Amino acid sequence: MRAKISYVVTAAVLVVYFVLVGSRGVLLIEAGTPLTVTFGAAVLILPVIGVWFLWKNTEFVRDANRLAALLDAEGGLPVDELKRLPSGRVDRDSADEVFARRKAETEDAPDDWRSWFRLAVAYHDARDTPRARKAMQRAIALHKNAH
Repeated sequence: MRAKISYVVTAAVLVVYFVLVGSRGVLLIEAGTPLTVTFGAAVLILPVIGVWFLWKNTEFVRDANRLAALLDAEGGLPVDELKRLPSGRVDRDSADEVFARRKAETEDAPDDWRSWFRLAVAYHDARDTPRARKAMQRAIALHKNAH
């Protein structure tokens, strides 16, 4: 729940920032000189890119949460079997062991979104965020194509 609140607060702050930056871009354009119009147009590009990025990220999180709920309803969510260090961080060897099993599971069923979801969780536990995101994107795409 804390992660959702943090995400909503961050998104709200970004939207306020986009509005402020966009208003400055409009003011520059309204000044009417070639230089200010050019800068105003350039400034307006930043909020457009930011809104697009925020939308795509929100869509990704929503889709991943939907898959998690489906997998939970099926009883297929991965169980947290990782050993932890005294600091609370995941033991690297434990994460590698679970990752190897998840990778083998995905290789055995490459078209199953469930195995890709569990592989994404294993990547995340191994602190490999880029691959975790790619694996989750694959799970989402497979689920969408199946329905």
